[in-house]
Formats: sequence, structure tokens, C-alpha cells
Amino acid sequence: MRIFGGNRIGTKAAEAARFGGIILPLRRLLADRRGVGAVEFAIIAPILIAIYITCFELTMGLSVSKRVTKATGTIADLVTQQTSVTKLYLASMIDVSKAIFVPYNTSTTNLKLKVTGISVDSTGTPKVAWSWDQGGGRPYAVGATVTDVPTELKTANSFLVRSELSVPHELFMLMPVLSSETRSITISRSYFYRQRMGDSITCSDC
Repeated sequence: MRIFGGNRIGTKAAEAARFGGIILPLRRLLADRRGVGAVEFAIIAPILIAIYITCFELTMGLSVSKRVTKATGTIADLVTQQTSVTKLYLASMIDVSKAIFVPYNTSTTNLKLKVTGISVDSTGTPKVAWSWDQGGGRPYAVGATVTDVPTELKTANSFLVRSELSVPHELFMLMPVLSSETRSITISRSYFYRQRMGDSITCSDC
């Protein structure tokens, strides 16, 4: 019996030694504070980088959006100060918009501009009198009803000018991650202005 009891005690001691051999290294590892800063940085760095990229893209997008808004309004404002326009005059509006977009690079092929003269008849129905786009074409049929005119501008026997501008914006920071289609978003605006002089604005060659 003593021999059996001794074997049992020896077995427990061996198990305790093995258990201690596992626990002690774990305790040392938990107590070791070396490299904690590097681990914390590795965890936080991706989050900080993602926040930085988001803020950068939002700032760039808002800046381009403001320029699109300003350019669209400026074009409509300039056209409504005339009593008549031509395709040549309307084509000069492209240079106006490009000047507003400086220092951003906007080529003529990327920029999409449309200017439409809208006549509001005696019943308050707005219809296309003439239209022009940056390619020199006629994007809207003469006499077609314009559906997006604000209600407060549907004054009988008046004349409106609608300018429409759209510009593609590339996401710079995410280029390696996203496809070319996903990286590009289109920012567009449209403005309505009433004529400043006379009863209407004509376009002789639109």
C-alpha cells in the first residue's frame, strides 16, 4: 500500500510539474510589456489610414462639387444677360467653366455642358425654344415640354435659361483598390435663370 501511495503521489507531482511548465511561460509572456506599442500601432494604424483617406476624398469631392455649382450658375447668369446668342458664344462657356475649375484639370472631352432656352407660354407650360451642348448639337427637341422647371418659375409669358453641367471626379487615394469604373463618380448640377433683358433670348443657329 505504501508503494501504491508513493506512486500516486509521484504521478501528481509529475503532473504539477508539467502544468507549471506550461503556466510559467504564459505568466512571463503576460508580464512582458516589450513590443506593446508596436502591437497597438499595428491595430490602430489601419483605422487611422482609413479615416485619413476618407477625409481626403470628401474634401476633394466637396471642392469639385462647389466648382460645379459655381460654374453652372455662372453660365446661366451670363447667358441670361444677353438678348440673343449663337453657338460660338455658347461654346465660350466651356472656357468659363474650365477657368472656374482651376487648378483642377477638366478637359473638354470630360466636361458635359448643355444650355437650353425655355419659353413659358400663356398657360405656364415651359417648352424648349432652343438647346445646345458642348458638341455643338441640339440635345432637346424644339417644342418639347420641360418637366423639371421649379413651380415658382412657371410664370406665364416668360423666358428661362437652364444650364446643365456634369464633370467626372476620380477618387485619387483608392486607385490601387478600386476598378476604373468604381473610382469615377459624376458630379452634376442644373440651374434655371430668368432672362434679364427683353422678353426672350434667341439663338440664331442652335
